Amino acid sequence: MSLLFGNRESAAGAQQRQKLAWYRRALMVPVHHLQQAVASLGELWRNPFASLLTMAVLGLSLTLPSALYVLVKNTSAISGEWQQASQMSLFLRKDLDEQTRQTLKTQWELDPRIDEVTLITKEQGLAEFRQRSGFGETLDYLENNPLPDVLLVIPAESFRAPEKAESLLAELEGAREVEFGKLDVQWLERLQALLNLAKDILGGLGLLLCLSVVLIVGNTIRLNILSQREAIVVMKLVGATNAFIQRPFLYTGVWYGFVGGILAWLATALLIWWVESSVLTVTELYDTQFQLAGLSFNEMLFVWLIAVVLGLAGSYLAVRRHIRSIEPQ
Repeated sequence: MSLLFGNRESAAGAQQRQKLAWYRRALMVPVHHLQQAVASLGELWRNPFASLLTMAVLGLSLTLPSALYVLVKNTSAISGEWQQASQMSLFLRKDLDEQTRQTLKTQWELDPRIDEVTLITKEQGLAEFRQRSGFGETLDYLENNPLPDVLLVIPAESFRAPEKAESLLAELEGAREVEFGKLDVQWLERLQALLNLAKDILGGLGLLLCLSVVLIVGNTIRLNILSQREAIVVMKLVGATNAFIQRPFLYTGVWYGFVGGILAWLATALLIWWVESSVLTVTELYDTQFQLAGLSFNEMLFVWLIAVVLGLAGSYLAVRRHIRSIEPQ
């Protein structure tokens, strides 16, 4: 009877030890990854010049698409020019009273397709024309004000595309209070085409440079693998798996992307600082106020993430092919 209970106790102890061993194994997984990550960083530190060259190539390759993105973002952010291009001028009938004009203005302001409505009375229009034209004395001979009241309508952001803006203008012109409307669709189409061209160039160039980063990192990792071929053969002889051997090289790619992303930040910020004075000079010539905006914090994190992913992808392609091909003879 005692032997029976003794066996049961031994089985329970073995089960408890098995659970404890499983817990320890699960706990050691992140420890091993951390050790290999630090070890790969140490390998890079042993060859600082070659490692910095690869990181610099990765960072500078991401600098160009980042700088183009900043250019496109600032071009789109010139809200004054964009709103002026999509601004509609609705000329009202001359026989309308003030209450009718205000009612129409309020009605359009409540329309979700319209961002802003400004009423310019015929008195304000004549005063502005007098000031800008230089014919002040000549205008004094007019018996009546020939200018109509005008409603300046700025569409919402989703309705500033040429097709939607023209459709909205046609609908607003249908109001009985409106005599006719005006919209410079040709200038709006040109502006939209230029922005689309810049975005397409940015997308294509960014894709090519990201592909070049993957190839550069992959070739660098391939050379590291070939230089450690004998050590890899010995590790496989003592029972190391391909996954265990691959991890340090994968973490090397991650470190390449990590530092390369920081270099891309610095290079982009330096480039923006370099051209900022020229941009301010141009805006002063056009008598406008414009502040060049760089990468935001979230955008910098995104660039950093892209750099790390590209470094990891390049190292993964290299190790998946070359580690498996190295076998003890």
